[in-house]
Amino acid sequence: MSAPVTRLAILEADRLFPHAAEKYGRYGGVFVDLFDAASEKLALPDGSLEISLWNIQEDMYPQLEDIDAILITGSRADAYDDHTPWIKKLVEFTRRVLFEQTRVRVIGVCFGHQVIGRALGVEVKRNEKGWEAGVLPIPLLPRGKELFGRDSLNIFLMHRDVVTEVPEGVERLGQTDKCAVQGMYAPKRLISVQGHPEHTSDIQREILDTRRKLGIFSDETYREIVGRLELEQEGVAVATVFIRFMQER
Repeated sequence: MSAPVTRLAILEADRLFPHAAEKYGRYGGVFVDLFDAASEKLALPDGSLEISLWNIQEDMYPQLEDIDAILITGSRADAYDDHTPWIKKLVEFTRRVLFEQTRVRVIGVCFGHQVIGRALGVEVKRNEKGWEAGVLPIPLLPRGKELFGRDSLNIFLMHRDVVTEVPEGVERLGQTDKCAVQGMYAPKRLISVQGHPEHTSDIQREILDTRRKLGIFSDETYREIVGRLELEQEGVAVATVFIRFMQER
């Protein structure tokens, strides 16, 4: 008997910066590489994870009957934006997946994590405590320790927006001094992280270089973040948890 296939639709909420695009093509290509590494770590049979890419900024969405899970990527956009049509449509689509059916599961990464929070009715806003960026340790809470098998998770971060509280029926996975909701989980329903398991040091450096030139990061802040880019990070471990979440029966 052949192994069951999990069909994951990656909803691309942004495009890559130029140098990263030369290597990976579109944003979903980074996640394909990440899930390939995680599948290898889990020794999954070839073809057991089927990934499709959907550019939601161009109004491309999968049919729910054709997939088993969605993953909402990061984005330079704000999840709380009430004026951009594609963001409003994404929030409504996510709300429909979360509330109008029980089979298709939802994964969120950074902006995607925030979209899930908004779809579940909690406030998402600009963080008055500022940016979290580069590789940082995320202290895990009991459910996070159980899922990830460790007390703390090193992961790339690149955000200044936050989910302000945990929605009803959802557990927090971790917290930091700057961000109280670093991840969310509801069994067989949703899982999210505020960090970027798909990022590499090269991807983050390009983002940082661009944002320093734009004046978003000061030289001092830039140097402080760049100094953490080569620290060990555990993005593949996050992706293995995502796969287990999708395949749990």
